Amino acid sequence: MTLSRRTFLQVGGALGAAVSMGALAKVPFSQGEAQPRLVPPSGSVDCHMHLYDSRIPAAPGATLLPPDASLEDYRQLQQRLGIRRMVIVTPSTYGTDNRVLLDGLLRSRGDARGVAVVASTITDAELAELHQAGVRGIRFNLSVGSQALDGIEQLAPRVAELGWNVQVATGPLLPEVAPRLLALPGQLVIDHMGHVPQPEGLKSEAYAALIRLLDTDRGWVKLSAPYLRSKTGAPLFEDVGVVAGALISHRPERMLWGSDWPHPTLPASQKPDDGQILDLLTGWAPEARTQAMILRDNPVQLYGF
Repeated sequence: MTLSRRTFLQVGGALGAAVSMGALAKVPFSQGEAQPRLVPPSGSVDCHMHLYDSRIPAAPGATLLPPDASLEDYRQLQQRLGIRRMVIVTPSTYGTDNRVLLDGLLRSRGDARGVAVVASTITDAELAELHQAGVRGIRFNLSVGSQALDGIEQLAPRVAELGWNVQVATGPLLPEVAPRLLALPGQLVIDHMGHVPQPEGLKSEAYAALIRLLDTDRGWVKLSAPYLRSKTGAPLFEDVGVVAGALISHRPERMLWGSDWPHPTLPASQKPDDGQILDLLTGWAPEARTQAMILRDNPVQLYGF
């Protein structure tokens, strides 16, 4: 089902009213209502969030089927956090169908860039259309196993020519797939801190693989979803914070921050307080200059805002 431009514009036209009315309301898929202590610098970017729309069917075999999470819902979170720019990532739910992503890019009115999921058979003309829409990367999600990297060697040089990055959700497979990733051309983004396991943390093979990737000067790491691997838990996620702090100290100019809203891997009762998630940066990167680098300067450079 293709959504018409008229539908996009009708929904987009209601955006300002929806944000205004929701200013004091609880943000969907998020706990808490207080503003974070950290005040992001103007131009900051949430580098990892998803949109869901049940009008677009899930891919055959998809196992993650969250409820609808709209751009209007997300704009309420942006207002709370003080971050207007975003990177919309096509989730595994839709396979290589990027219509929800493209809808979000159109209605974001320049505030968003996109990371798409594409087939290895995609044509140059189709890549050009995605670029025009605001896509600046492609994603491989290894939640189904290392076979999900099929086609990465063919696609990486093609998207590198467009100035795009290749993003990989490695899950626990980072040590296994790191040699293939190290051999790729272009910019490489690892999301969710490479799923560094706990309590191994800095002593793990996954952390060592992240450092090798960062030291190529082509690697980037998303400081997102600390709840995925933490054993110590909310609100501070101290064990994951040790990993985040070490990564930032090693290559602050290669770090990105993402909310992972609407936190699709967590049940409704366990959604985090996104204000507290943002405030974790004050402990991981105490200096305002480093925070600005992570929240604004690095993503502006990588995604071309």
